Amino acid sequence: MSGNGTVDKVSGRVKEAAGALTDDKDLKEEGKAEQAAGRVKDVVGNAVDKVKDAITKDDDRH
Repeated sequence: MSGNGTVDKVSGRVKEAAGALTDDKDLKEEGKAEQAAGRVKDVVGNAVDKVKDAITKDDDRH
């Protein structure tokens, strides 16, 4: 599950750069928000992976 925010981060970078090049503040801000959403998805995905790993390890002990 980890890494699922990568698309959002890349897309956000593209939008931010396009907004900067065209002086479109809304597009630039949208890009920044999309990058932030991608980072959140990565953090949540990593947390879910760690919980799954912990559960699997616990199941292996029983």
